Amino acid sequence: MELINKTIDLVKEKLEGTESGHDWFHIERVWKLSLHIHEKEGGDKLVIELAALLHDIADPKFHNGDETIATKIVTEFLTEQKVDQETIDKVIFIIENMSFKNRNDAPKDLPLELKIVQDADRLDAIGAIGIARTFNFGGYKNNLMYHPEIQPKLAQSKEEYKKSNGTTINHFYEKLLLLKDLLNTKTAKEIAEHRHQFMLQFLDEFYKEWNVTF
Repeated sequence: MELINKTIDLVKEKLEGTESGHDWFHIERVWKLSLHIHEKEGGDKLVIELAALLHDIADPKFHNGDETIATKIVTEFLTEQKVDQETIDKVIFIIENMSFKNRNDAPKDLPLELKIVQDADRLDAIGAIGIARTFNFGGYKNNLMYHPEIQPKLAQSKEEYKKSNGTTINHFYEKLLLLKDLLNTKTAKEIAEHRHQFMLQFLDEFYKEWNVTF
């Protein structure tokens, strides 16, 4: 528990003042979801907890796309805490391979611990919280909420996704509505069903209000 508490302290310090869709509370939800999935699916609990807590310690989207900062911070911190090298390597592997934008580059045979943390992170991107986070980030980026003439860009490459400044509503089709079918574990898939349907209901209501239809 001492290691986990020190990790929590580090994350809170590093993410202080961060955009609220990627702040400590996002990390806390992913951590709790990861533990819930772990209880049903198994896996190395320590690796899962550390990866869940540290997965957004330096999100590249807030560091000019630099994907190396997180690895450096995590390696240095866990080494200082005298965590064994095998555990450090497993945590780093998860952090480097779990993101949506890197899904086509990740190895095909993923360890259970990565699948669990990835599922937890993706679950936090859908449902009511997912909707709130999406509009919050769209506002942070000053993106349009919706434009009837701007169509979603499907099947984007990693570089296209990173540079995308499309509308917030389009992001549902470019990412959020895809996540249900990209989940790994039975437990996560069960949780996702309701959250996915909630997003569909939200979009239906959104279009009705936008078009002033009854």
